[in-house]
Amino acid sequence: MNSRLVFRTITFAVPIAAVFALGAWAGPYLHQVSLPADLPPKAAVPLAGTAASSIPGVSAPNYRAIVAAYGPAVVNVNTEGVVPVSDAEDDPAQQDGNPFGNDPFFQFFRNLPAPRGRMPMHGLGSGFIVSRDGLILTNAHVVRDASLVTVKLSDRREFKAKVLGVDPATDIAVLKINAGNLPTVRLGDSDQLGVGDYVLAIGAPYGFEESATSGIVSAKGRTLPGGSPVPFIQTDVAVNPGNSGGPLFDTAGNVIGINSQIYSNTGGYEGLSFAIPIKVALQVKDQIVTTGKVQHARLGVMVQPLTQALARSFHLDHPDGALVSSVTPDGAAARAGIQPGDVILKYNDHVLQDSGDLSAQVAMARPGDRIQLQVWRGRKLIYADVKLGEAQQVAGAVDAGPDTVHGRLGLSLRPLTPDERRDQNVAGGLVVVEASGPAEDAGIQPGDVILSVDGTAVRSVEQIRSIVSKQDQQVALLIARGDARIFVPVPLA
Repeated sequence: MNSRLVFRTITFAVPIAAVFALGAWAGPYLHQVSLPADLPPKAAVPLAGTAASSIPGVSAPNYRAIVAAYGPAVVNVNTEGVVPVSDAEDDPAQQDGNPFGNDPFFQFFRNLPAPRGRMPMHGLGSGFIVSRDGLILTNAHVVRDASLVTVKLSDRREFKAKVLGVDPATDIAVLKINAGNLPTVRLGDSDQLGVGDYVLAIGAPYGFEESATSGIVSAKGRTLPGGSPVPFIQTDVAVNPGNSGGPLFDTAGNVIGINSQIYSNTGGYEGLSFAIPIKVALQVKDQIVTTGKVQHARLGVMVQPLTQALARSFHLDHPDGALVSSVTPDGAAARAGIQPGDVILKYNDHVLQDSGDLSAQVAMARPGDRIQLQVWRGRKLIYADVKLGEAQQVAGAVDAGPDTVHGRLGLSLRPLTPDERRDQNVAGGLVVVEASGPAEDAGIQPGDVILSVDGTAVRSVEQIRSIVSKQDQQVALLIARGDARIFVPVPLA
């Protein structure tokens, strides 16, 4: 039997029938043990434990103290909403009456009729309190499609949460509850983290509240499939559905990451988990709190990995850096003189290891920032001063709120470059950079090219936004994927 390795976000969002089944087996195990109330939330956490390590003079971390001091600031995030369900005739995974695919857990429901249209959704994730007046960080995918978000504290109090804003690009969401004098975590510096360092995660995997798991940092600066700009922290900490949005602590009790994704054949933990560096999360949080939205910079280049063979072709000793394959006309890079065939070796003082490293650096900058690129061109080093532009905004987006988080479509788009139009043999269209919400549910994928909306050819995000604003229920998108052309109906949120 062939298996396919896939990335899965680890929010625990399942149809209501599955929530019922979860309660049948998980309910008896959700007993909570109250933590001592007299532990100050920002108390110093001793580093040394009692178990000796293999390194002379170094002890294992005191995870018990970290959980006692900061566990009360970790929360459960429960969501409710509705999600579209495709017709069984059009979805092979739903044939023979099973709307849940081949998941063995849902074989109990195999003989039930498949639902159509839209159906209720209940989800569970984690989060953590960063201010005593109720500011909470979690993952954007945890609150996706949610019309109601409820936060449950370690003392069992529950609060309706307001979604202040989300950033799908980095998978960060900021929530606010109406409460005061709350316990908070202590925030650290993810840049100081090293491979091999001990780390601890706290969350609610599969609904098991206040679960702690530990491991080490396996790698830093990981670029994952899907085009995310986040330089992920890779760990071997056991995280599972329900851990999404929970904190990752260092041995001093500082939060240095937010658990976000796993790499898995099965959808469950298999030894590879990924966390968003807290430095990235705080930058996003500050923008959301200050302005209610997030702006990411744009360099205006398409890059590809530099293989050893390509490095030899460009007379480079090592395959480090990002090879520029195309440059957006009138973009920031074009105005600075960057050309196809350039190899970008440094972003300011940061040496680029690969093409994903460049994307991560640009995404963490602000539009209007001035940077310097070290470029290899024609066997010479040159330097380019660049004023960064602004990345395309999400089509159809509106002010963030619990039921309008991803806008009516949920698409992040950019125009095709002249080379891409020539390769696709089209006059216009927009490339899907990221798909979420209704568009993702309809099967739209990054890399798809939107040629028309409801029969009208499109060349800009503004055109799509205008067409969508005049529709009530759904739009038909003409998608180019490779050599195929297909209309995809997308229900509007």
